[in-house]
Amino acid sequence: MFADRANIYIRSGKGGSGHVSFRRELYVPNGGPDGGDGGRGGDVIFAVDEGMNTLADYRHKRKYKAGDGEEGGKRRCHGADGEDIVLKVPPGTIIKEKETGKVILDMSNKKEPVVLLKGGRGGKGNQHYATAVMQAPKYAQPGGKCQELEVTLELKVIADVGLVGFPNVGKSTFLSRVTNARPKIANYHFTTLNPNLGVVDLAGGKGFVIADIPGIIEGASEGVGLGFEFLRHIDRTKVMIHLVDAASVEGRDPIADIRAINGELEKYNPEILKRPQVIAANKIDAMTEEDRETVLDLLKEEFAENGIEVFPISAVTGEGVKELLWHVRKLLDELPEGAMEFEQEYDLDFEEEEGGINVANPEEGVFTVEGPKVERMLGYTNLESERGFDFFQKFLKRNGVLEELEAMGIEEGDTVKLYDLEFDYYK
Repeated sequence: MFADRANIYIRSGKGGSGHVSFRRELYVPNGGPDGGDGGRGGDVIFAVDEGMNTLADYRHKRKYKAGDGEEGGKRRCHGADGEDIVLKVPPGTIIKEKETGKVILDMSNKKEPVVLLKGGRGGKGNQHYATAVMQAPKYAQPGGKCQELEVTLELKVIADVGLVGFPNVGKSTFLSRVTNARPKIANYHFTTLNPNLGVVDLAGGKGFVIADIPGIIEGASEGVGLGFEFLRHIDRTKVMIHLVDAASVEGRDPIADIRAINGELEKYNPEILKRPQVIAANKIDAMTEEDRETVLDLLKEEFAENGIEVFPISAVTGEGVKELLWHVRKLLDELPEGAMEFEQEYDLDFEEEEGGINVANPEEGVFTVEGPKVERMLGYTNLESERGFDFFQKFLKRNGVLEELEAMGIEEGDTVKLYDLEFDYYK
């Protein structure tokens, strides 16, 4: 079963509490404190599994909890750490906060596992609290709190090119001709139920991934049919191929079809229409030369002002297909490489313990900003993008870091260090 959306509850582990105990040995009547520290709670970790292509596993199990840390023991015994839980997801998965629908993390370009929820720290045993005044402390530190969240996992397939068109215009036949995909082909009047992906191989290793996006019919953006379920898979595609029935075998108007599909795409996400498009006028093998010229002229006249080129093809015989594919390759070459990534919109702002952010001035002209809250933010924020860097600046302002730096006397041109990163400070 193909599943591209799932709601789940995730929780990191609680930290184990520190222990209160005292040495009890022969000939040592008043031994000192020897309570051990509690174990760290387990983390919730997300990792991409290249072998997965569906979120079906998360439809059956909805709650995922990391292990809790164990309490410390006598004789300075350290409690065992809680086990981390690793949630594997397909490439292209986005993690959203369930209630707001805002993006927390996009796993599309993540090569390494990402810690999303940190486990609670282990509490210190009473051995740490002995002083010259209080030599027998009867208290220990409780374990740190867990972090919990309800999230929506959403799979947006990673494909360079999106193939769109009304049902029965020949998309499955086209995909089976140009790629290694083998979709079911028949004279269906309803849409394919799964997004089919295939790899187009061109000479010189210039291939690309193409996806047949099902369900895009009039009203799809409002959820008519299965359209709403599959429109999300078009979000990452860089180039769109509109496949139309140029021969009007079933009485369809190719111009009206393209207008209808573009209308649905615009309602769903206006940014999609800014991406390059190309029209594949299919089924020319069922047309006379005169009819071909008439239809092609009408299509070119209608969409020339939008910079959309028209290619006459036959998915059955292969006529014109190679020219279309090389044109698409040329369009892709003019665009940035790598999968399109969604910027973070939701800040995991959990209540921090024992100082979430520490600001210091270790030497003249140099300031450091550290702490678990900063470390986690850096783990899931792309500082190389404009939106990511803007999010980072708002994070510093919202948490009072900029105000604290100014109170410590920072001046323009001074260096701000966040672990391995360095920035020059400017107001």
